[in-house]
Amino acid sequence: MEGRALGRVTASRAPGLAEGDLVLHRAGWRTHALVTPGGRGTRPVPAYEGVPLTAHLSILGGTGLTAYVALTRTLEFRAGQDLFVSAAAGGVGTAVGRIARLLGAGRLIGSAGTPAKVARLTAELGFDYHDGPVGELLAQAAPDGIDAYVDNVGGDHLEGAISALREHGRIAWVGAISQYHSAHEPPAAPRNLFDIVEKSLRLEGVLVRNHPDAQRELDALVVPRLRGGLVAPDVTVVDGFERTVDGFLGMLRGENTGKMLIRIAD
Repeated sequence: MEGRALGRVTASRAPGLAEGDLVLHRAGWRTHALVTPGGRGTRPVPAYEGVPLTAHLSILGGTGLTAYVALTRTLEFRAGQDLFVSAAAGGVGTAVGRIARLLGAGRLIGSAGTPAKVARLTAELGFDYHDGPVGELLAQAAPDGIDAYVDNVGGDHLEGAISALREHGRIAWVGAISQYHSAHEPPAAPRNLFDIVEKSLRLEGVLVRNHPDAQRELDALVVPRLRGGLVAPDVTVVDGFERTVDGFLGMLRGENTGKMLIRIAD
């Protein structure tokens, strides 16, 4: 199975990659991989002093880059604006929260699946939280509406966000967790889709592979904060390559906070 991996070069005949270099690739779930520069998403990774390696697979990796692109390019997010993010305790959701705070977010509202995740979101990431139906709660948490929404869930969360968005609001659609397990049942569309027209909303899908040039911007924003302790990678680490499938299924069950990682070597 394909999956992002971070490793060290043990031997190389490729110009620009030397033994000991850190490399990201998408060659799949394995303990060792034979890669070529540029192939299967392979790229060298700077060994930033004072930055934990887990950051390269979380807030500096694909999840962080997705969050950054969704906020800065899709939503054109600005300081003081109010934001709602669904699945806020997941890999992309926690990165959205961290980066939105760095960008000067006003009110930050998130949804999460368990009390433990809620506690962490409110205590560590400064999210507003309420319990109950999404649409009703958004109306309570943001009675004056919201400016932008990062959607990782779809379904009732998208419907609630459409109701809460102010005129000319924006939606960055990253994922649809609510539909991942319903392959045999067509997902119900939000009942208020026409409000997108009535409110002049903009909904745009986010594919991070379309924005490789954003990596330098992300690093410039986040790396100094990682070094200074103002930002930390949000990860759940499962030890042992033999537990890879356990970690993957645990992620689907929502057992992770932040990015789910499998550690196969120190």
